[in-house]
Amino acid sequence: MTKQKHLYNSGIIGNCAYIAHVGKDSNINWLCWPSFEDSFVFGTLLDEHKGGRFSITPPGDILHSSQHYIENTNILCTTIESAEGSYRITDFAPRFEQYERYYKPLVLIRKIEPISGHPKVRVICDPKYQYGEASFQKSRGSNHIQFESGDVKMRLATNMPISHFFNDVSYLINKPVYLILTFSNSFEAPIARTAEDFLTRTRQYWHRWVKNASIPAFYQKEVIRSALALKLHQYEDTGAIIAASTTSLPEHPGAGRNWDYRFCWVRDSYYVLTALSHIGHFEEMERYASYIANITQSDPGRLQPLYGILGQSDLEEKILDSLNGYQGNQPIRIGNQASEHIQNDVYGQAMIALLPLFTDHRFRHQNTGFAAEWTRFILRKMELTIDEKDAGIWEFRNMEKRHCYSNLFQWAGATAALKIARQYDLEDINRQANVIRDKAAQHIESCYDSERMVYTNAHESTDLDASTLQLIMMGYLDPNSKKAKEHLKQLEKVLKGDQGLFYRYLHKDDFGRPRSTFLVCAFWYVEALACVGRLDEAQKVFKQLLSFANHLMLFSEDVDDYDGSQWGNFPQAYSHVGLVNAAYRIAIKLDSPTFFDNTNS
Repeated sequence: MTKQKHLYNSGIIGNCAYIAHVGKDSNINWLCWPSFEDSFVFGTLLDEHKGGRFSITPPGDILHSSQHYIENTNILCTTIESAEGSYRITDFAPRFEQYERYYKPLVLIRKIEPISGHPKVRVICDPKYQYGEASFQKSRGSNHIQFESGDVKMRLATNMPISHFFNDVSYLINKPVYLILTFSNSFEAPIARTAEDFLTRTRQYWHRWVKNASIPAFYQKEVIRSALALKLHQYEDTGAIIAASTTSLPEHPGAGRNWDYRFCWVRDSYYVLTALSHIGHFEEMERYASYIANITQSDPGRLQPLYGILGQSDLEEKILDSLNGYQGNQPIRIGNQASEHIQNDVYGQAMIALLPLFTDHRFRHQNTGFAAEWTRFILRKMELTIDEKDAGIWEFRNMEKRHCYSNLFQWAGATAALKIARQYDLEDINRQANVIRDKAAQHIESCYDSERMVYTNAHESTDLDASTLQLIMMGYLDPNSKKAKEHLKQLEKVLKGDQGLFYRYLHKDDFGRPRSTFLVCAFWYVEALACVGRLDEAQKVFKQLLSFANHLMLFSEDVDDYDGSQWGNFPQAYSHVGLVNAAYRIAIKLDSPTFFDNTNS
């Protein structure tokens, strides 16, 4: 069978204040301003007509287009060929150090430059608001166009003749043209000189960020791209890390599994921070620690599975009927009802995510007082919830069980607390953590099916679940043991697809049986293979998984096992985390003493 692919044909740019999606056709097809959680100003991903448009296209057909990132940056170049000639669009979000802090304005800069022939372009800038329900009033300035919708204002400054934005006339590109779109604030600086200065400084910032990372040579280029994508998913103002910048991109056509992922899941953040710590970036961890501390101080009750980027707990889910949806897939959801769920793995994952801040001597002096207070808070929550049924990692909406995965991370969180207790000589924490750890282990063992030699997804359940791969990766099971190897083999038999992909589970849930694989589970599978010593297979599957990326090595949440098409919100932080952590695991196994070897793709 010839594998067919439907790729998400766009890349992302951003500066840790916003993320914009740029299609191969030049259109900004997704951009939420002023923050990740606000309405889109460009949203053709969800509706071609109501989503607005910001495109730079030739008067005739696009004969060919291609995209690439400037190496080791989040600066995106789109090259378009037409009958008249070819031109390049360089898109970026300014980010650099200024006045001893990061400059990350709500500014999107597009540079258009001719490459060959005599290219002409039509620039359309037509923003929308209130998820397509509100248009902007457009007015002409001397060197800018002003957009206003109620109290929301945007401005497009340019060295291109303003008349072309009010008349359907194409413009000949014979020298660089700059388009600088700003939110709220006007742009009064010299256009060309400032844009070039911002471009140079932004490129230098990303080059330094990558240079300061400790990235093994194993598939280094791919790991760098994933790390750069992950970095953009942190809302630096508060430290929150979002799961994805999009909402309601379906997990599979017609499935109804369309979710809003523009929020901070405590679980996802743990995996993201683990990936970033593997490559030596700890600044993000410190910012996230501040975010979590603020949440617990303002909400001392039960931790939610997810919060808003400002730490808000009320994420009421609403359905928008006015948008067509991606390829006609509905519903369109704003907000996420999972914030109301009971998901008891979050306490252990919060503990593990922040463990390095309490035990790594590079940070310990900053967190001595906070360590004991935070650890007692988390252990108390685990103590109160360890026997509960919950919605689990996959956020079942109408089913509750005592899930193996939740108990595993209570076990892992208690294990982390023991490390903190030893370092700070906290005997009360040591006693409490040991009790919780033993009880969590008892619950995990209640999920073991001795006849099939596999751990099921929950107590008194026969269903299998890819999340139990973590029993091996978290060290609950000795990876060299027969029990770990047999557990892995049984999961393979049931959940592995034909192309190295892995299903989360195959039993019915609230929406029926899943029809697409969950990409991070396949990367977990790679890690598990490496852990149990099946290293050649781990490398083979890892290489196969890379083929499911789009043209820019960006990954969605889900992949159809039949045709390799991407589905779900995009890019998905979980998927890129999976890649980084799997590559790290393999690199260590390949040659631990000579970590930076010459192995590459």
